[in-house]
Amino acid sequence: MNTAVTNPAERVGPSFSVDGMLLARNKTREAISKIASGIKAGMVEEDAVDMAKTVMSEMGLALSWHPTRVRFGSNTMKPMKVASVPGVMLKENDIFFLDIAPRVEKWEGDGGKSFVIGHNQEYARCAIDAETLFHDVRRIWEKEKLTGAKLYAFADKTAKEMGWELNFDLPGHRVSDFPHATIYTGSLAEFESSPSPMRWILEIHLRDPQGRFGAFFEDMLLEDCYYR
Repeated sequence: MNTAVTNPAERVGPSFSVDGMLLARNKTREAISKIASGIKAGMVEEDAVDMAKTVMSEMGLALSWHPTRVRFGSNTMKPMKVASVPGVMLKENDIFFLDIAPRVEKWEGDGGKSFVIGHNQEYARCAIDAETLFHDVRRIWEKEKLTGAKLYAFADKTAKEMGWELNFDLPGHRVSDFPHATIYTGSLAEFESSPSPMRWILEIHLRDPQGRFGAFFEDMLLEDCYYR
């Protein structure tokens, strides 16, 4: 993989390394799995957030470079920068998602995934479609080298064809050795070049057109070989 870049928006800090970024990514995905396994019907969202923080702390991860988010039920519709309605309890047939951003030593992790408990076909389809669309966008990036703006235009069109709305309040962002915000704070959806691997988080937040629920998936923008 060629990680050399010329665009100023894709600069990295002095501690950047491919191995470090992959370590942060892998630890983030591991934490998501551990947190999700501890979430059960009857939990209140705030308790799940506390549990998520505990899991990451016990893994030796710096808690976060953005707030740790667990969203239940109707809160899965909300933009990330909008606070959840407090006190929402996870039901027996429900949907939830995680959005965590632990720092692993000098490197930033960021990841999210949706989960369904019980039996609800609409919830399950939305969760599956969020992850499917992530990979559809990722593959067209790898194949056609589209700009960030065109990737999200493709994502928006495809989301509508799937029967969902794409939330543009989550338009992807840089990731790097900590902190990426000193390098670039713009979104992937605004990026007018083809994004390089190992530097961007691709975010997909699908929402039910009737405003009842949503699903989320995000991961680092990487080639197919990292997903086998």
